[in-house]
Amino acid sequence: MEKRGPDYIKIFSDIILKKFPEKASTCKHFLEKEKLSSLDVITLNRILFNDCSIKNGHKSYDHESIIQILEHQKKNKMTDTEIATLFRLSRNTLSGWKKTIVTRLEKDKY
Repeated sequence: MEKRGPDYIKIFSDIILKKFPEKASTCKHFLEKEKLSSLDVITLNRILFNDCSIKNGHKSYDHESIIQILEHQKKNKMTDTEIATLFRLSRNTLSGWKKTIVTRLEKDKY
């Protein structure tokens, strides 16, 4: 049985249609995707609600999003502090992800 979650595309489409029609063109790229990653959901929240004051305590990232963030850091040669500020993460979270990902990759090699 496939794990099902909320239909974020439908949710955000309704929000944009009813409350933020002026931001439709900005969000169009995300809503055309087949499935939104957790990073896409957080980005859409930032675009729509400008959530600078919202705490990170309830954010959740899937494995693909974590990999995407770490690849962005490597590609742009950013420090942990810079990437943590950009994505509003703690440096401890970032270092924990790195340890977990490296451990998984090493296990997969053998």
